[in-house]
Amino acid sequence: MRGTITRWAAAALTVALTAALAGCSIPMDPEGTLASAEGGTLLVGVTENGDWVRLDGDEPSGIEPDLLRDFASDHDATIEWVEGSEQELIADLERGDLDILLGGFTDDTPWFDRTGMTRPYAESRDETGAIEKHVVLARMGENALLLALDRFLLSQDVTP
Repeated sequence: MRGTITRWAAAALTVALTAALAGCSIPMDPEGTLASAEGGTLLVGVTENGDWVRLDGDEPSGIEPDLLRDFASDHDATIEWVEGSEQELIADLERGDLDILLGGFTDDTPWFDRTGMTRPYAESRDETGAIEKHVVLARMGENALLLALDRFLLSQDVTP
């Protein structure tokens, strides 16, 4: 009798775990940002910050815009650039008016609780010699986009 109960418990646990895992699809984009960018358009906010983002030409230039062009090319996407201040662009990102935000942000950005953030993909030193770890900001919750960005950025050899 005891062996029968144990087998029934094991079978019930297997069914419950299978059902739970079947419902998982990690990572996901609740708003479908990565899927809509594939062959479509990425909406990218840019705010000027030294060599990371320059806004002195017809289009943004610098380390991060160059990286995003390569990322977009890998996904057959075009980029629509939106220039603004950090505060304006963070609000746009929160409303879903932007997909990604570039501005030479570091992992200690004060915006961390209002955005998604990639893992640090490059390091530089500030004027005091302290190490800064650079990240790219994305729309909160768009985890498939963040994972794709992480994989792309970490595969790059970025030297500021």
